[in-house]
Amino acid sequence: MRVAVFFAEGFEEIEALTVVDILRRAEVETEMVSIAEEETATLAVTGSHGITVTADSKITDTDFAALDMIVLPGGMPGTLNLEKSSILQMQIRAFHEEKRTVAAICAAPGILGRMGLLKGLQAVSHPSAEDDLQGAEIPPLEEVVVSDHIITSRGMGTAIPFALQLVTELQGREKADAIARAICFRAA
Repeated sequence: MRVAVFFAEGFEEIEALTVVDILRRAEVETEMVSIAEEETATLAVTGSHGITVTADSKITDTDFAALDMIVLPGGMPGTLNLEKSSILQMQIRAFHEEKRTVAAICAAPGILGRMGLLKGLQAVSHPSAEDDLQGAEIPPLEEVVVSDHIITSRGMGTAIPFALQLVTELQGREKADAIARAICFRAA
């Protein structure tokens, strides 16, 4: 199993790094990918709260065909910066057409809504971004929603349940429950 988590300037640190941490604990090959396309760009990406992370690679070096899932963390202006990446937009659309898993949290599900990919599906986001979930049914009490091949979640406070759901999708419920116990979190 291979997953790419995409990092753009202004990403929400907890949402992105919780996913990376928990997937790696589950022994899922997880790559932190900077959306920087410039040849001279560094791998350093700074989050919305001033924490700088060194990505593993750039989007231009990503083998999307080898991925089982792509993950979009939220944060502002990180979500807006993710949406500006034409490469990422193209790959999100390709994953959607191929029914491959796309996961997004906080404001990032709005990217999928604005692309028209949530029509007829259930989805959640940060309450401030719900208007962007165009065409989606929004269940009022869910922290994480799996609808077809799209997984969405509400925000920083749901980062652990979101990450554990990704483990469930990739490795099964038993593995997710084992990780939840190991990190002293309620069962997934």
